[in-house]
Amino acid sequence: MDWSWSREQQELREAAFAIGRSLSPGMRERDRDAVFHREGWEKLGAFGAHGLPIPTEYGGMGFDSLTTVAVFEALGHGCTDAGLLFSIHAHLWTLAAAIHLFGTAEQKRRFLPKLANGSWVGGNAMSEPDSGSDAFSLRTRAERRGDRYVLDGTKVFVTNAPIADVVLVFATIDPSLGARGVTAFLVERGTSGLRVGRHLEKMGLRSSPMAELFFDGCEIPVENRLGKEGGGANLFTQSLTLERAFILATGVGSMQRLFESCRDYARTRKQYGQPIGHFQLVSSKVIDMRIRLETARAMLYRTAWLHDQRKSIFLEAAMAKLHISEAWVASAQDALQLHGGWGYMSELEIERELRDALGSKLHSGTSEIQRTIIGPLLGL
Repeated sequence: MDWSWSREQQELREAAFAIGRSLSPGMRERDRDAVFHREGWEKLGAFGAHGLPIPTEYGGMGFDSLTTVAVFEALGHGCTDAGLLFSIHAHLWTLAAAIHLFGTAEQKRRFLPKLANGSWVGGNAMSEPDSGSDAFSLRTRAERRGDRYVLDGTKVFVTNAPIADVVLVFATIDPSLGARGVTAFLVERGTSGLRVGRHLEKMGLRSSPMAELFFDGCEIPVENRLGKEGGGANLFTQSLTLERAFILATGVGSMQRLFESCRDYARTRKQYGQPIGHFQLVSSKVIDMRIRLETARAMLYRTAWLHDQRKSIFLEAAMAKLHISEAWVASAQDALQLHGGWGYMSELEIERELRDALGSKLHSGTSEIQRTIIGPLLGL
């Protein structure tokens, strides 16, 4: 495995870091008021972040997985708006990538260019009030009526719902079929029978909008079905595997920023006449942050490399998601503890880093679900 960067890749990473830095001002206010940074979304769209792995023929950048995660890592290093980056990940991995994998030629031509350049915002609607980790126990129904499907049901925790132009919605054609009845549909803004519900207030990632979606006799043309009827479970599993594998690339970048700031703080902050980094209990936290960073990055890069080699990453994606999320939370906790009372204040923005990191143990499958996936694959 060669993880050295070419000149083009390095320049791309440097540009991503610089753009990320430019999007960070005003983050405290956006977090406080739960405001989506639309200007930042558009700026990253012009840069190409929304379509990094999407083929150039459909308006994307056409990069391999390893280059894609390297760029996202650099964005996470420079940009403190984790909510904005989370919205991009949801848009890319659970919608655009799914269309690329399962869409017809017409669907790809119709949707991908607008998603890849960020002129459209996308999302994914799977979770329901009574189905979370048991994702395929859906109550949202899809009934075929001639050349249309009629959707009825409710979705919750839909990232980007308040601002989305198109959402990938999963419904069942027959609950008795279980996973074999799950079918996916591309539902566009303004479709009759679609209603966006209340804004959901979150602990972290507050600049990423989230809401419920309600479907009441919502008519979807057959040509907006993604994949075959009853093929939604496979579609969801494949796109979620990509999301698990790569969504925390920006989290690795955040871990890099936390490590650097804590290392510098430990060198310059003095107590009892010497830098606090000279105290073993302080230095051990900085050391642990560096070790977590390196192991998280190695798991991220290896998973991306395997995907580029066309290898299965089902196990690796679950392990990467589990390890990086827990490492990110641990490093954010250490950063807060190292800064003492100031770390607890919103002024330094470390407490927000912790709140944002905590969400990574829940979305894309909880840490418990990742362990449930990993165990049987290890023969346990």
